[in-house]
Amino acid sequence: MERMTPSPPAIRKAPQRIEQLGRVRTDDYAWMKDANWQQVLHDPAALRADIRAHLEAENAYAAAVMADTEALQQEIIGEIRGRMKPDEASLPSPDGPWEYYARYEPGAQYPVHARRPRGQADGEQVLVDAAALAQGHPYYALAAARHSPDHALFAYAEDTQGSEVYRVRVKDLATGALLPDAVEDCTGNFAWSADAAWLFWTFRDEHGRPSRIYRRPVPGGPADDVLVYAEPDPGFFLRIGRTASRAYLVISCGDQQTSEAWLIPAGDPAAAPCLVERRQVGVRYDVEHWDGRLIIRTDADGAVDFKLVSAPEATPGRAHWQDWVAHEPGRLIVGTAAYAGHFARLERLDANNRIVVTSRDTGQEHVIAVDEEAYVLRLGGGLEYDTATLRYTYESPTTPRRWFDFDMDSHAATLRKTQEIPSGHDPAQYVARRLHARAPDGALVPVTVLMRRDTPADGSAPLLLYGYGSYGMAMEPSFSIRSLSLVDRGWIWATAHVRGGSEKGWGWFLDGRGARKPNTFTDFIAVAEHLANQGLGQRGGIVAMGGSAGGLLVGAVANMRPDLWAGIVAAVPFVDVLNTMSDTSLPLTPPEWPEWGNPIEDPAAYDAIAAYSPYDNVAPRPYPAMLATAGLSDPRVTYWEPAKWVARLREATTGGHPVLLRTNMGAGHGGAAGRFDALKDTALHHAFAIWAFARRTL
Repeated sequence: MERMTPSPPAIRKAPQRIEQLGRVRTDDYAWMKDANWQQVLHDPAALRADIRAHLEAENAYAAAVMADTEALQQEIIGEIRGRMKPDEASLPSPDGPWEYYARYEPGAQYPVHARRPRGQADGEQVLVDAAALAQGHPYYALAAARHSPDHALFAYAEDTQGSEVYRVRVKDLATGALLPDAVEDCTGNFAWSADAAWLFWTFRDEHGRPSRIYRRPVPGGPADDVLVYAEPDPGFFLRIGRTASRAYLVISCGDQQTSEAWLIPAGDPAAAPCLVERRQVGVRYDVEHWDGRLIIRTDADGAVDFKLVSAPEATPGRAHWQDWVAHEPGRLIVGTAAYAGHFARLERLDANNRIVVTSRDTGQEHVIAVDEEAYVLRLGGGLEYDTATLRYTYESPTTPRRWFDFDMDSHAATLRKTQEIPSGHDPAQYVARRLHARAPDGALVPVTVLMRRDTPADGSAPLLLYGYGSYGMAMEPSFSIRSLSLVDRGWIWATAHVRGGSEKGWGWFLDGRGARKPNTFTDFIAVAEHLANQGLGQRGGIVAMGGSAGGLLVGAVANMRPDLWAGIVAAVPFVDVLNTMSDTSLPLTPPEWPEWGNPIEDPAAYDAIAAYSPYDNVAPRPYPAMLATAGLSDPRVTYWEPAKWVARLREATTGGHPVLLRTNMGAGHGGAAGRFDALKDTALHHAFAIWAFARRTL
């Protein structure tokens, strides 16, 4: 007996007229935003009853439509779990008498953080068992787990709602007892003083923004908190860290185009912060300490892709900056790592990375790179400063991750670990290619393609095209155990390195933000057209996928070229751009005006956003099948954005394909936190892509 087609829930309309800068718009679904949304972030049970009923009805509808894929979803979950080592463990990282690591018990969703005496295989001491802490919580995330410099204490930040409001607990490792007073309302960011007597932490205010740095004596409670720094600009992000030398604590504040740093001597935690260089709009910098001086990565003086300068510790201001590594257009200096005798920097050229190591004694440079079309090198971090060993990782779309210890004196690299794929993986069965698509303005957009060698390139294979393109974040060509479940089914997986990311330098980012944001969308469309022309997909047979700001991307291209897509997967999509960027109560609105523009005060920004905002540009069109996901506790992309978008899409579409919304009622922006629970979202996305491709002509 044929299953009846499920009916979507009825959605009421309550038109709200909004007048802004002499412009008028109507929002029929503004009622979906709970006026008490800030409390909902802390307590999802506080959600207004009618909104909850609507979201639950949408979940039921999505489940009914996708019911025939439930077996496929379970199959995909099983495949991905088969590629995950049940008792995965990180490489131990030495620090003084101990080496620290994290590991999973077989089948555990959350890790155990532990240490053992340096150089020994036994003598493990469990620092914190996240799996035990997660019991009884529908959501649990552990962040910034970190031992004190004297190895006597262990601090960790936990979030039990998905709202990214963290509680920091401190454990006495001698007794195993937790100190009585936790740090509340933290962003999850904290740092130890050199003597371990103070814990510095970042406060998250009532708007969900990091706004102040406090220090607390250990042990101590809220009454003992001392205000260290208060950020006057609500648009600036704020965090506390330390230099690799451990000589300074660093307060970093800034947005996407401007930054400022303050230093506190780690050995004098009560000292007033010392300004490095006063903020200047359009100038960004960050600070490291090395060889008795400050090394500053900056875009000052027109160094769009950043340069490195040095400055004296006593007079760190810009007047004393001396160029050390000159700016080279197109070579983005992504980050740095300092060691007593060496300095390393990570650079990106044309969507691939390389590591450059400089010797303090000789000044000579050594380059670590790989001769492949598409790959990723990353600095692996470390806990020790006085070492000649640099840890880095290498991977590519076909090659599982490998960890190397690189001797910065001899230049010898030792393979320490290879990512194990228990169910098996043969790189020779796959092909990774780097292509370039020409955008309408002539720019060449890199594309990374992964496929099986036996997949035909005649246009018949289904294609998933993934993109992001915001904040300067590069979508690196990494190895993914998740994408293989589509690739092994004959799909081609392509990542479009569109403008708005930094794959081709910081200028690539600048050319895809603000007034130039449409380049992100036209780049993505150009990539889809190019792949179809190359036989790597077909128009109308492509599933577009993006999350968060990548959801903005796929939402925009759904409006612009609905004919290209068999389906759209939009995970926690930022689609109600005009309303969100006009609401100063939301956590990310003032901090993100440099990215999108300020439509409250700037008519040009209003008009630019209004021209592409996915929610505001829904119109009667033959939209493909679409799946949007949301997290009820999400402070970044609030749940009502995808909910409103789906309602408007479903009313407008002339294509006859379903538009689905699935809201995780117990999680935030990242979805489920457990390593296996998180696979449910991936399985749903993959199953939807397969389902949508099969139904594209119905």
